[in-house]
Amino acid sequence: MEMPKNKIACFLIMLIFVQSLVQPAFAAPAPAIELELNAGSAVLIDAENGTLLYEKDSRVPRPPASLTKLMTLLLVMEDLKSGLVDWDTMVTVSEQAWKTGGSQMFLNIGQQVSFRDLIKGITIVSANDACVAVAEYLSGSEAAFVQRMNRRAAELGLENSHFTNSHGMDAPDHYMSALDVARLSAYLIRTQPEATAFQSEKEFTFNEIRQFNLNPLLGNFPGADGLKTGSTPGAGYCLAATSKQQGMRLISVVMNTASEEERREDSIALLNHGFRNFEMKTLYEENEVVAELPVKRGQKRAVGLVAEGPVQAVVPRNDSSYKIIEEFELPDAVDAPVKEGDIIGTLRLKSPEGELIAEVDLAAQESLERLGFFPNLLRRAGDFFAGLWQRIWPF
Repeated sequence: MEMPKNKIACFLIMLIFVQSLVQPAFAAPAPAIELELNAGSAVLIDAENGTLLYEKDSRVPRPPASLTKLMTLLLVMEDLKSGLVDWDTMVTVSEQAWKTGGSQMFLNIGQQVSFRDLIKGITIVSANDACVAVAEYLSGSEAAFVQRMNRRAAELGLENSHFTNSHGMDAPDHYMSALDVARLSAYLIRTQPEATAFQSEKEFTFNEIRQFNLNPLLGNFPGADGLKTGSTPGAGYCLAATSKQQGMRLISVVMNTASEEERREDSIALLNHGFRNFEMKTLYEENEVVAELPVKRGQKRAVGLVAEGPVQAVVPRNDSSYKIIEEFELPDAVDAPVKEGDIIGTLRLKSPEGELIAEVDLAAQESLERLGFFPNLLRRAGDFFAGLWQRIWPF
């Protein structure tokens, strides 16, 4: 028995609708372009909102090599900011740190080294011995520090990451996805500018041993100033790179390439793709009123809502048909008093397809006191007579 055509149409519409619900919630503002990349996994995002601009198997967990150190750096810097340690805190190097293999800053057993030098060793020359030294100092053991790494990964929503050491040497059950690396990189750049500043330094000398930063883009690609290289037999050659041009910072990640040259070429191809095909659009300037909200019994009838900084989104270059959707989550009104800076609502930016690009908190532009009894009574009386006059004489 054949199904009626109208039922077939309804079935197809429902199928398309259900399929749309399970699509990833990452904004891709342009049709996918297939780049000729050698990497097993690759991804390109903007650093401000994490807008996904290109991906190739970006959610596949892979050995991350020294890209692991991005998480180690984040925890170290967060402990610095909390006051647990400071830049001049001295760390005594253990035998365990000294005998760690792979890339090193060549620490000596019992040597006392400042946190500043250890962080430089991690960021500039990818020192595995420095990772173990800071992990032991901050958490008592590397194993305890690794537990913190995994908790922090879960808090940041890194769904395809798991760590078993602080440095990235190949180990069972130690992995990250390219997308997780990119997200972590963006978070590190936004929140820890002091640490990321070291990543642009091209060399580091410690114990009279001069070593060089292996990031091939530094000084060779416009705006490149980080982030991290990595290579092990299991991971291949990896690179998390970032560049800022024309007010837009992009982050590229390539994993599992066969050589230093391939990771360099793939990273350049990704960043060139991003800067040539996308641009940063400012929807609202800093301190520009994004929306107004009625204030009950306030000195003013409404308060302006502003974002902390410019409201921006990455959009396809020279594509006037691409329209960003703005969705506001606001109460109908707020009660006075209102304090300047109070978070009152949210602005969500979405792609034309409805995919979330960014969420922006909206805060009160100014403080408004509550009207006293008699001023409020006079306002209500004025409103009543104004409304009455409008009904009597509507023109």
